[in-house]
Amino acid sequence: MTKLIEVDAIEKSFGKTKALEKVSFSVNKGEIVGFIGPNGAGKSTTIRILLGLIRADGGSATIFGKDVWKESVAIHKRVAYVPGDVNLWPNLTGGEVIDLFLSMRGAKVDKQRKEELIRRFEFDPTKKCRAYSKGNRQKVALIAAFAADAEVYIFDEPTSGLDPLQERVFQECAKEVLAKGASVLLSSHILSEVERLCDRVAIIRKGVIVESGTLDDLRHLTRTQITLKTKENISSIKEQSFAHNVSINKDQVIFQLDSDQFDAFLSYIQPFNVLKLESAAPKLEDLFMRHYETVEGVE
Repeated sequence: MTKLIEVDAIEKSFGKTKALEKVSFSVNKGEIVGFIGPNGAGKSTTIRILLGLIRADGGSATIFGKDVWKESVAIHKRVAYVPGDVNLWPNLTGGEVIDLFLSMRGAKVDKQRKEELIRRFEFDPTKKCRAYSKGNRQKVALIAAFAADAEVYIFDEPTSGLDPLQERVFQECAKEVLAKGASVLLSSHILSEVERLCDRVAIIRKGVIVESGTLDDLRHLTRTQITLKTKENISSIKEQSFAHNVSINKDQVIFQLDSDQFDAFLSYIQPFNVLKLESAAPKLEDLFMRHYETVEGVE
């Protein structure tokens, strides 16, 4: 597959602080890749490097095969970007800013598409930007981005400030540009959004990629939650190596099961006369939290 974005072992330090350490991932043509991690993990620093706003200390990063630092102007003509906190000109209306953003691309504007997006995001383009809430400022950037005929979309917490209905509109629009052959890099901490949209994910922790792959690949690394009810006492399950975080409430047991230990689990429970057995499929959040759990709690 054609790699539109390719990040290879990039590094970045700010003084003595190591922000990124050999970060590598790629985005293929026609796919959405989720780039996830909490604030301060290195997501925005990576995106600033991709946009040519700061220079990496080491490694390489390309978009369309072009160096993101040396050829940023050419790259920007084919890329749409939405940050997590949009700042606008206070004396201009939202509609004027959208038109300004689109005119800067130097391409013909699809006015019908723009009006459709304004309607779908329930946005009033006649108000001055100083009167907009955070969510409405995000809408300005999102409408301008989706109205552009871009080949790559880079989103850094794009739905910050939007209500759930508008988050759904964003997800629909992302799928639409994907269907047209564009690619999307979505940086987000909203795991349900990433899980709903993305083909692959890369999890970053303290400037290091700790997991990457398709959602199906990563689910194999997570534990499945089991709810079990048996006729015979099964408290000894606490001693089994496949059972984690065991909670026993009267005759019901809830625990996490290693995904590769189902055979051992099923063999173990047979003598106990099973009355109820439920399993919950592992979610992306389970994998994400697994990398942020510490002895003191969650970072």
